[in-house]
Amino acid sequence: MRPHFVLLFFSILFLPPFVFKAGAQALTKKPLNNSFSAILVFGDSTVDPGNNNYVQTIFKSNFRPYGRDFPNHIPTGRFSNGRLVTDFVASYVGIKENVPAYLDQSLSIGELMTGVSFASAGSGFDPLTAQIVGAIPMPTQMEYFREYKNRLELAIGKQRAQTLINKAGVVISAGTNDFIVNYFGPPIRRQSYTVSSYQLFLLQNLQHFIKDLADEGAQRIVIVGLPPMGCVPAVITLNSGGSRKRGCIESLSSVARDYNQLLQNQWKAMQQTSGHQIFYADIYTPMVDIIQRRKFGFDVVDRGCCGTGLLEASYSCNPKSPTCTDASKYAFWDAIHPTESTYYIIFKSLVPTIDFFLNA
Repeated sequence: MRPHFVLLFFSILFLPPFVFKAGAQALTKKPLNNSFSAILVFGDSTVDPGNNNYVQTIFKSNFRPYGRDFPNHIPTGRFSNGRLVTDFVASYVGIKENVPAYLDQSLSIGELMTGVSFASAGSGFDPLTAQIVGAIPMPTQMEYFREYKNRLELAIGKQRAQTLINKAGVVISAGTNDFIVNYFGPPIRRQSYTVSSYQLFLLQNLQHFIKDLADEGAQRIVIVGLPPMGCVPAVITLNSGGSRKRGCIESLSSVARDYNQLLQNQWKAMQQTSGHQIFYADIYTPMVDIIQRRKFGFDVVDRGCCGTGLLEASYSCNPKSPTCTDASKYAFWDAIHPTESTYYIIFKSLVPTIDFFLNA
């Protein structure tokens, strides 16, 4: 299967426009033993709160209807109608209500001290992935982190800054673009890698990234697995062969499952040898529960709220695009990214991991 997703995605970016559930506003009670100093985030569009606003890339979302249900209805650059999982986590542990983008130059030192996101929509563990779409590569995100650390040292002193980094919760969420946009897109990587060897290549890059984080003092790291990639609406559209029946593409979801198993094996090995607190966050299971097992009562799970919901994302989901009336009934906001309701359910599924992480 070779959907050449990214080539088709470039063309749909400029097409003409065609659960937030009760109780989600009030988060679960915060843990009593909160030992987080800050939350620091790396990765792709699932955790990018607006860094792509400041770079030249085709992946942007700092315009309506994005952010329609965010506080004050602001299109911040988050690829959703509202908040992301990391925003809910930051609020839950009592650090801040939303995790800001590091490249926002208006951030105060106080805001920097409680954490930022370095993530960039379209990025991945393979440097080629970010290059394809003009996103911020993971090595550059690491450089921003080192810059961030230097800024803290200048503001609060080297020792306090080091303690803050030591006690920060670090989240890494990437990998989907490496497959959907890169490996199954232009045939560059497929000429040199099988699916299995490419998975190992990504995991090797992730391991190097974690080592760099540890060298800078990060000691508490959460690695997020892949979602069921075959259930992304745009992927379904591009692989349905014109069929009206819209079901998940099992061959792609199986790639995600295999990768997640390898990632968990690597995580267990790193836990035993690194001396750091490293945790794995499963998002595959809650997404399958939402989309295929229909456990959470969403009305629509195979298309997004914006436009037709079949292909639109980024610039093709724009102020002129029609949108559904109630995004809480949709699992996806655009044809790639989940709604705030879905992100909240994913967050809720991770609360036991977060609590264990806090008290470890």
